Amino acid sequence: MTRQISTHHTPHDSPFEISADGAGIGCEELAVLMKRLADNIETVILGKRELIESCLIGLMAGGHILLEDVPGVGKTMLARSLARTLGTGFKRIQFTPDLLPSDVTGTVVFDPNERDFHFREGPVFSHVVLGDEINRASPKTQSALLECMEEGQVTVDLQTRKLPEPFFVIATQNPSESEGVYPLPESQLDR
Repeated sequence: MTRQISTHHTPHDSPFEISADGAGIGCEELAVLMKRLADNIETVILGKRELIESCLIGLMAGGHILLEDVPGVGKTMLARSLARTLGTGFKRIQFTPDLLPSDVTGTVVFDPNERDFHFREGPVFSHVVLGDEINRASPKTQSALLECMEEGQVTVDLQTRKLPEPFFVIATQNPSESEGVYPLPESQLDR
């Protein structure tokens, strides 16, 4: 399966292709692809080349990224630019103390018109998900991301649903000396 990846930030964009599973792409082609992706993102996020490359490495390795920094330095713009460059979906989840796990993963709701229950997808059903200020949410809500990050799926109401591929979480957190933060558990840090 080949996914069309397009770039959206420069006037001289040209779409390019990458296999969804990385098959058929050699080291040299991967290096060229990574450079093109990083160059494109850098047209929006200036002076953060190492951070951009770290995000791309995390994505290509099938992992996720945790960014710790003070507010207002471009973490959200980086995630949004990455998604646009890849031509994929993007969702932002603002983690707050009152956020519930179902606000992240989705929930089953009753439709009175059809007299039936339907699953309403949460924001994790996107290719690139920004978990903004993840350490402001309760540990229970933080753990809602664990299955998503590790297994690429969500289980709600005893039903398992696959997440789109690629699935990449960029989580941000405020420095631990900030007020109103919960430390991330080790099980989440190794995802």
